[in-house]
Amino acid sequence: MKHVFFLLLIITCLTGCIEEDFFGLSSFGEIKSLEVSNQASQAVIDIDRSMVTVEIPGGVDLTEITIKTLTLSSFATSDKKAGDIIDLTDSTLIHITAEDGTLTVWSIKAEVAALNPQLANSNFNAWHKTSDGYYEPGEDPATTIWGTGNPGTKILGLFPTTPLEIMDDDLAARMETLFNGNIPAGFGAPISAGSIFTGKFNPDDIDLSDPMAAIDFGTPFAGRPLSFTIEYSYLPGAENKDKQGNPLPYGDACDIYILLEVRDVSGIRRLATAWFRSDEIVEEAVTEQVDFIYGELPQDAPDYARPPDGNYVRSDSADFILPSHLTFVASSSFDGNSFAGAVGSVLIIDDLELIYEE
Repeated sequence: MKHVFFLLLIITCLTGCIEEDFFGLSSFGEIKSLEVSNQASQAVIDIDRSMVTVEIPGGVDLTEITIKTLTLSSFATSDKKAGDIIDLTDSTLIHITAEDGTLTVWSIKAEVAALNPQLANSNFNAWHKTSDGYYEPGEDPATTIWGTGNPGTKILGLFPTTPLEIMDDDLAARMETLFNGNIPAGFGAPISAGSIFTGKFNPDDIDLSDPMAAIDFGTPFAGRPLSFTIEYSYLPGAENKDKQGNPLPYGDACDIYILLEVRDVSGIRRLATAWFRSDEIVEEAVTEQVDFIYGELPQDAPDYARPPDGNYVRSDSADFILPSHLTFVASSSFDGNSFAGAVGSVLIIDDLELIYEE
């Protein structure tokens, strides 16, 4: 039975590797994702027009923009690559050659970023149906900044994160901690916590011992909010247990937090932290406001809110530097990444807003 379970995991990984279906040589020559230096939000990819638009904060030298990541259609090649410097003063061109030799010329252009940016689909109203029949947040998989753990649990027939209709045309994100079944529980993976985050879930990187390994957290972002507000309700499950199924001496709790980060060739440094963790029963939705703390966290801050590697931005730049990325995470069980939590814990969130100085 152990071999069957790991075979299922392998099948999940293999099916996640297929980007486009075709017979013979592929004619696809598309840009799937693009990230450049100083990018303020996720790139907007227009496949019909072969155009990518990136937001860059005002004052940035557009003649020296570095391509950080460039993902193409399967088997396609490009005359540009990660590490190349491009000039976005005007549109720049990228030539994509498909596997069958078809050439597509893409244009990359820059727009001035908003001074006080918000996150796309932060009201969680847009959801798209996947080819496997479940729903994920965002208009479509190519443009969404949001991800969930559903791709990792679909093989079990479980979908801990789902859209919830509050009223007509008003949706929220519902997360529930679910029991994975006796076989996964026997391998120390008894539960799956519902979660939603900025980033991508990569089936290629599924690791039974480390659920976080399959997630690339964060989205490009350039802003300095003072706080964020979010509507939420929370009902913790009846019995909180560890990964071996042993009852814990404390109850389950939800996590909702945002990290502002500076990412470059030297690594990831924390610029600001806004973290909310609560085990309180909140049956009717309330609005919670959580303040950002810029720079190093104070001594009385909880350990879980600190960067694991202790890397913060330098104290002399924390008061003015812009982040390069934002990571948002919400989960129905705060320790779900360790397979600990209470089955039946339910977190519902709606209407996330970043608050700036007036």
